[in-house]
Amino acid sequence: MSLAAMPPVPDHLQTFLAFDYGAKRTGVAVGNRMLRTATPQPTIRAEGDARFDQVQARVREWQPDALVVGVPFHPDGAPHDNTARAQKFARQLRGRVKLPVFEVDERYSTTEARSNGAADPDAGAACVILEQFLRSLP
Repeated sequence: MSLAAMPPVPDHLQTFLAFDYGAKRTGVAVGNRMLRTATPQPTIRAEGDARFDQVQARVREWQPDALVVGVPFHPDGAPHDNTARAQKFARQLRGRVKLPVFEVDERYSTTEARSNGAADPDAGAACVILEQFLRSLP
């Protein structure tokens, strides 16, 4: 059976890969719609094309149905420099990976990850972002 002939994945089985974008490190988590939980993955410690090479390797490994990117804002909701950087990362993912990319407000995700005892705060923040996204789904 060709990929084009395969039936679509039922919604409750959808898998998502989430990213907590940072200039030097990008946290990664994987999760699915059925369990609505996320599992931390090794943080990507690369920039530029090397970062995207590692992102594409994760996409090949996990075969997600969509990607989720955390977008930071100030506590009052105003954007800042990192807001634009994360949004640019999301746009680049859309162009390079050819999967749907969802943006999620990630205010306090690293703080929450640290308070939950995450060994890797970047991957922990990606889990917080992904679980927040999964909870928002019907």
